[in-house]
Amino acid sequence: MAESGKSGPTRSVADEARRLEDLWGGTFGDEYIARNTRAGDVRAPFWRSISAEFPASRVLEVGCNVGGNLRWLAEALPRGGAVGIDVSHPALVELAARAPALAIRSVARALPFRDAAFDLVFTMGVLIHQPEQTLRDVMSEIVRCARRWVLCGEYHASATTEVPYRGQEGALFKRDYGALYQRLFPQLRLCRRWFFGRDVGWDDVSIWMFEKR
Repeated sequence: MAESGKSGPTRSVADEARRLEDLWGGTFGDEYIARNTRAGDVRAPFWRSISAEFPASRVLEVGCNVGGNLRWLAEALPRGGAVGIDVSHPALVELAARAPALAIRSVARALPFRDAAFDLVFTMGVLIHQPEQTLRDVMSEIVRCARRWVLCGEYHASATTEVPYRGQEGALFKRDYGALYQRLFPQLRLCRRWFFGRDVGWDDVSIWMFEKR
């Protein structure tokens, strides 16, 4: 994958990963929480349809924030079946108060779980914040921890495109994440694809559901 953005070529993989993890784990992440506390309120029908069509008893959201997505899945899961990881401690505190989910502080590029630990592993607006240096590591960890389903909901572009994001460089990238998953992980089979615009309470997000063979 070609590097993109001013921050990429001048920093090591570890430095770039820590830079963004510190960004989202600090006051910048706190401000994101404040802006998006109610963002998931309209998403119940979608997640309930996912629970019905793609059955799972253990689910992991990578980059769960305050649980705007995970809380709807947690409704249909047995106790302990919903797990969320994030680098923001305040977000995890809010998640634990909102939903019967296990909240764990962790980075996405090194998930603290065994192989195939979850029936479904997913991201919603998280891969877009991964630089080229660490994106493949994050995606590999997601696929490693998934037993059957992998879902990603991200901003789409046919080629990697950096988008200025609230004064931060190298913090948001549109890509064809579905095609990238299929190219990097041929064991994934595309099951469904959705697009939800701002007119229905989402944010122009493309969603891919894969089955791991």
